[in-house]
Amino acid sequence: MSRLPRLHSSPTQPTAGPSGPTLKRKAAEEDDEARDQPRKLPAIGARDRPSRTLQPSRTTPNLAKSSSSSLTTSGPKPAPTTKLTVPRAPNLTTRHTRGTSAPPATRPAAPPARPRAVSGRSGSSDDKRFSQLQTQLTSLESARAADAARLAQDMEAERAKVAELQANHAALSRELVAARNHELNQRRELVHFSDEIEMLKKKHAREVMDLEMDVKQKAREAREVSEDLRLCRGDLEREREAVNALKATLAMQSTAHLTLTTQNQLLQAQVEAQTREIAQLTAKLEEAERMVEEMRQEVRDGEIVRRKLHNMVQELKGNIRVFCRVRPVLPSDSDEEAKITFPDKREHKEIVLESSSESATGQERKEVYNFGFDKVFEPRATQAEVFEEISQLAQSCTDGYNVCIFAYGQTGSGKSYTMEGGPTEQDAGMIPRAVDQVFRVAEQMKSKGWEYTMEGQFLEIYNETINDLLGAHDFDKKKHEIKHDARTGTTRVTDLTVVPLHSAAQVRALLQLAQKRRSVAATLVNERSSRSHSVFTLRIRGACPGAKEECEGSLNLVDLAGSERLNVSFANGAERERVKETQSINKSLSALGDVIAALGERGAGGAGAEGKHIPYRNSKLTYLLQNSLSGNSKTLMFLNLSPLASHLNESLTSLRFATKVNNTTIGTAKKQARTS
Repeated sequence: MSRLPRLHSSPTQPTAGPSGPTLKRKAAEEDDEARDQPRKLPAIGARDRPSRTLQPSRTTPNLAKSSSSSLTTSGPKPAPTTKLTVPRAPNLTTRHTRGTSAPPATRPAAPPARPRAVSGRSGSSDDKRFSQLQTQLTSLESARAADAARLAQDMEAERAKVAELQANHAALSRELVAARNHELNQRRELVHFSDEIEMLKKKHAREVMDLEMDVKQKAREAREVSEDLRLCRGDLEREREAVNALKATLAMQSTAHLTLTTQNQLLQAQVEAQTREIAQLTAKLEEAERMVEEMRQEVRDGEIVRRKLHNMVQELKGNIRVFCRVRPVLPSDSDEEAKITFPDKREHKEIVLESSSESATGQERKEVYNFGFDKVFEPRATQAEVFEEISQLAQSCTDGYNVCIFAYGQTGSGKSYTMEGGPTEQDAGMIPRAVDQVFRVAEQMKSKGWEYTMEGQFLEIYNETINDLLGAHDFDKKKHEIKHDARTGTTRVTDLTVVPLHSAAQVRALLQLAQKRRSVAATLVNERSSRSHSVFTLRIRGACPGAKEECEGSLNLVDLAGSERLNVSFANGAERERVKETQSINKSLSALGDVIAALGERGAGGAGAEGKHIPYRNSKLTYLLQNSLSGNSKTLMFLNLSPLASHLNESLTSLRFATKVNNTTIGTAKKQARTS
């Protein structure tokens, strides 16, 4: 007999958990499966086993038990039930066999009949047995058919009950869902009503708090009003007292009014007198302003006269002057000190050198050399004392004249120290001090209506080649040319860096930069000898709008390379490059001497002196300083001497050259006119 299909639970039924049926339901399902297993029919026994009717299947009661948990409303359809079949009776044969648990599906074929011996007794017994068996078989078949019919009726009844139970289960499920939905709606309404009640409570609480705050505020205002009323009453009492006092005072003021009227008339008379006095003071102020303007004009005129007188003084001193300075003996000097004396203790203009040598006869021969210059500085002279003598030349630069100051002397005589100085403020050289002087004078001239602008450049002449010491690179590769403007008397160098100057500190920084880039070499005379001529040029332009006057001047500060002979040995040997440098230096210094000699002959006059050629082009140095050495400039030569006896011959050569320069007259200096 086949197993009835299991009913599935409806998804609308409540479950114990989200992942499947509850433990109770699982146990019921396992029990149903055990009960639904097919039962084996009892085997048909031998003839002597009594016949037994078929028992109804126990799966029918299980349908009612499992219907409550297996009915579904919206699940998958149950599997179709297996059709019940009526069992067949087993085939009977002459051989007695034991019954099996189930009859075979088909009857086996009967074996072929054997010929039997004709025996009347045996045939009748077999027929009786066969009849009995046939009767039993018929009764069994009829009983089985009755059982099958009764079982079918029971199945139909059970199916009807199952259908009714399923319908009831579906109705109950729908009612349960509706009840749950109704309950959820009621819960939502209850939550909504609770929220509304809470909101009403909060609103009521806020209103109560607001009312309490209003009550407190009204009480506070009432107290304030009471206090104000009390104060007002006090003020009213005081005002009443003040009114009484004012009434008394008014009576007194009425009496004083007459007195004040009289005093007012007197004051009006005084005001009229002061007005007349103010008019007189205004006239005096206008007169004073006119006098101030006249005095300013006098100051401007006085400045013009001062410049002329200052220029006359400088011309009387000489447009080309020579100062001599002997450096002190340094701790590094190992040679014997030369005998140098300074006999002029008052004006300090003389220097005397003495030397001794042995004659051919063995007698000692002494020679004395006496030289005179515009100023001679002894070894103990400081940088400040030296600059004091040349500070007036810085003033001439601001007045619009070309000024040239150059240091001359042999290697190791102190030229660089004199011009550039040392690291401290006390050891500052002529270049930074002259620049400070120019900026200081320019600042002082602002009070007189003058305004100045300045710019500077720094170059060196090395082996007749001009190098820009303020360029962007350590080694200047540009080709520079010297250009003179005969109309304005100015000199320009092409492609040279020109820096606007605003302070003296800026100039010091430029000097340090240029000093690092200058060409130097070591010799036996000096560890760091300058192998080039350095020229620092400061151009200054001034204008006075009130006097409608302009000026333009320049200050050239030149540090010449050390003069030396070719027989002086270098620290690293007489290399070809050092020899070439020495030849170039001596050539430029010789050209400078020729130019000064030619200027001296022209200044002294004589036949053909006016048209005498001045060899400025023989050297880049003299061509660059052409306008600073001609009649349009003021020139100062600083002769630096070494105090050592081993340098005596070079010192004498330098002194003779300086004497030639000092005896040169280059004419009258002229002020440079500025063109826009």
